[in-house]
Amino acid sequence: MDTFEAIRQRRAIKAFDPTYQISKVEQDQLIDLAMQAPSSFNIQHWRLVNVTDTALRAQLREAAFDQAQVTEGSLLFVVCADIKAWEKDPQRYWTNAPKEAQDILVPWINPFYSGKEQLQRDEAMRSVGILMQTMMLSAKAMGYDSCPMVGFDFDKVAKIIKLPKDYAVGAMLVIGKGIKPAWPKPGFISSAEMVVENHF
Repeated sequence: MDTFEAIRQRRAIKAFDPTYQISKVEQDQLIDLAMQAPSSFNIQHWRLVNVTDTALRAQLREAAFDQAQVTEGSLLFVVCADIKAWEKDPQRYWTNAPKEAQDILVPWINPFYSGKEQLQRDEAMRSVGILMQTMMLSAKAMGYDSCPMVGFDFDKVAKIIKLPKDYAVGAMLVIGKGIKPAWPKPGFISSAEMVVENHF
């Protein structure tokens, strides 16, 4: 499936075949594609908790107000952000870049983020969003469906996955074989409302 078609066909699917298993090869491909997502300063704030334990999935489903896709999708990721990734050996994010790029960009990272708690969180969450969209489009291109989720108790989910200090839960992402199509797209605001030329 080409990119344009994947964008148009991707929907948040709620009903998945609980017996269908995505192969390890396809899981690895999906993760490899996710790694291609961009992030500010290439910091790659995202951390994916791949929940394979059925008991943990049941707990997460309860924390998600009993939404069936949490246990019925082939894959369930709790997509988290390492908010302090910017200060954790930032040189490692640039090991394959030309030395002249490393020499300019790596020293910028600390002064850009240091002391700016809101910016640190905003950047981490932006990275999570870009990663999730990359994963959803990749899944669609591979013939699978997905469901991004924020309809859950964030504190309960953090406790269930033993979220480390300085991390945040961004969302959950279910991927699998959909068995019931989504309803028609509910509608779009006009492009005139969406696009503002030059300034508000």
